[in-house]
Amino acid sequence: MFKHLAVFLSLFAVLGCNSPKDDSIYFGGKIINPKSDHVILYAMEKAIDTFFLDDENKFIGKVTPVKEGLYYFNHGVENQYIYLEPNDSLMLRLNTWDFDESLGFSGRGADRNNILIDCFLENEKNHKAFYKLNRLKPNDFKKKIDSILEFKTNTYERYLKEHPNETSGFHNILNIALKYPIYSRIERYPIAHSKYSETKHEQNLGSDFYNHRKGISMDTDSLMYYPAYAQYIRNYLYNLTYALGYEPMNNEYSSAFTEDLLKIIDKNISPKKSKNAFLKQTVITHFYRKSSCEINKGAFDTYFDLSSDQDDIDLVRKMLIDNNAILKGKKLLDFNLYDYTSAKHNIQEIIKRKNTFLFFWNPEYVSPMYIASRMNYFSNKFPEIQFIQVRIDGKNTKKIHKLDIKNQYYIDAKSEANNFLSSKMPRSIIINKNGIVENGYASISSSKVVRQLKELTNK
Repeated sequence: MFKHLAVFLSLFAVLGCNSPKDDSIYFGGKIINPKSDHVILYAMEKAIDTFFLDDENKFIGKVTPVKEGLYYFNHGVENQYIYLEPNDSLMLRLNTWDFDESLGFSGRGADRNNILIDCFLENEKNHKAFYKLNRLKPNDFKKKIDSILEFKTNTYERYLKEHPNETSGFHNILNIALKYPIYSRIERYPIAHSKYSETKHEQNLGSDFYNHRKGISMDTDSLMYYPAYAQYIRNYLYNLTYALGYEPMNNEYSSAFTEDLLKIIDKNISPKKSKNAFLKQTVITHFYRKSSCEINKGAFDTYFDLSSDQDDIDLVRKMLIDNNAILKGKKLLDFNLYDYTSAKHNIQEIIKRKNTFLFFWNPEYVSPMYIASRMNYFSNKFPEIQFIQVRIDGKNTKKIHKLDIKNQYYIDAKSEANNFLSSKMPRSIIINKNGIVENGYASISSSKVVRQLKELTNK
């Protein structure tokens, strides 16, 4: 089950035959088809070191001091989690054309990180299989899940037996990596199964259906950044909210559902940092899912009552102020922007007599790769609409590859457009050929946006 790869002799020549005697780690490797000239190592959300690639696309560096625990590294627009301990000398090798599938480790600390990436890939591989399991009746579903969990337990115990020197900290992470994705599926089952059931929300699940909850703590801030753990907590919170009596919601969540979910987050998550992060993510995600400039006031009021992070609160307030600065049924505010030759243009000339989808983006919140994927999909589906991408606080070197350069622009900090982009968060504006705003806060990630674009073509 575990990956193996050859040691990079040239890199280990730097390290010598003996492991470091202090609490440092050596971290390095080789990037095939690199997307940038560096790799960044993070602890939670904090960047702790940057490693630059040499002429052979290799890197290596010493990090000190290092506490045992989860970290992640970033290259280009992708990242992956690793578990580091003092005295590790961890080397990676990956091909960006197949990032996760090609990733493997060697050196001190390699075995524990190879099994973590195997857990990740196994979960990705089995994603579709669980859609079929959701069709099963509760008892049959539980039997299948118990069988999968037994296999995961055997994998866990076999690894510990073969690696007796692993720490209790890694024991916990490995248990999460193996089992929590399955626990997430259990929490999703009631709503997912309701699509195939005569009853809209299955309630007769049996007394032992949620037995896994007994062994789960939600009071660890550091784990909230680990996807396997965070996804389970998220599914658990949504399941608790649906259990209040809500029916499945496909396109958007009602204001009442969002308010109850925010209250459940407040009740069940104790650490302030994690609680505030979940609260902010929920209220913003649900707003974007609406793909509309209409505000669920009750949901935002509940958020402001429950959050204790002033920076988060200020960000959300700016988003609401931005929303009110562009009104449906009115003409778009006038502003200038620049193309990637640094030539200045007026927005009214760009949108004149054309149905337009205007997308403002910020790499802090959305990746260029995702933008390219969505914009190419939209433009192929709706060739009669022009799709314009505008980078917030951009420069003439920061364009999106795989998109037509003629449709890409940027605004600087002095642009009048900042009057409705003060939050710096992504924003889509749909404008008809008469220059009238049809939707002041559409969202490229919402399932509703295709219908909205189709309606634009019929005007």
